[in-house]
Amino acid sequence: MTRQQPPRPPRRHPAEWSAQRSPDQGPAAQGSPEQRSPEQGRRRRPRPKSRPAARRAVDPARRTAFEALRAVSEQDAYANLVLPRLLRRAGLTGRDAAFATELAYGALRGRGSYDAVLAEAAGRPVTEIDEPLLDALRLGAHQLLATRVPPHAAVAATVDLVRAEIGSAAAGFANAVLRRVAERDLDGWLADVAPAPEADPDGHLAVAASHPVWIVRALRDALRAAGREVTELPELLAADNARPEVTAVALPGLAVPSELLPTAPASGVPDTATPDTATPDTATPDTATP
Repeated sequence: MTRQQPPRPPRRHPAEWSAQRSPDQGPAAQGSPEQRSPEQGRRRRPRPKSRPAARRAVDPARRTAFEALRAVSEQDAYANLVLPRLLRRAGLTGRDAAFATELAYGALRGRGSYDAVLAEAAGRPVTEIDEPLLDALRLGAHQLLATRVPPHAAVAATVDLVRAEIGSAAAGFANAVLRRVAERDLDGWLADVAPAPEADPDGHLAVAASHPVWIVRALRDALRAAGREVTELPELLAADNARPEVTAVALPGLAVPSELLPTAPASGVPDTATPDTATPDTATPDTATP
């Protein structure tokens, strides 16, 4: 009687055997070299983790000036009332406080001119630029066109401010616009962006002297009413928009100018209007280059 052999287990492909090996059985656990793909046979090096680029801290004076402009734009605030509070909150004193004050007031004084320049540099009306970004651009334009801050510092510091307060996309836009603004001085820009005086005398003065058109017309009417020549209008507009001087006043019976300014010949200029006042003869804030 013939004995029947037990059925043999089905034969498996070598790759199936190797796939079932335990991890401690070595490289064969991933298949033989002939069966591994080039990607499996190559040991990959871990990629180094990229570190985010370090961002420069925003200058407190510029941030404070920006906050003042935002208060004026958003809340119709009076700059002379809101700025002192912002300076105290930021703890700014001395040169930093003076620089923030010059930036805020200067950007507001030159707004009519700067907006025309920024519109040309951006290739769009300023009404199409978001207001927070526009306020930051006005600060940058003032530094570039009316102060001694080096152009590279004015652009870089303003871009840092925009990146921190608004975002990276807006920072790229600000960088492009301000670099364009830096290509010319204010007179060079006004020659292109101000309307021709022959065709639009009021519009020309509004941009060139940074005054609303209605103020230009009101001052012209005031000159005529006073019997003055209207040719004085450009000079009157320039005086109206000049940076105010700091004056020390000695109250009669309480002090004299020599006590307020002990070194009067070196640090002060007596006011010819009254002997009780003197104007400090110091560098204006726009000479600072924080």
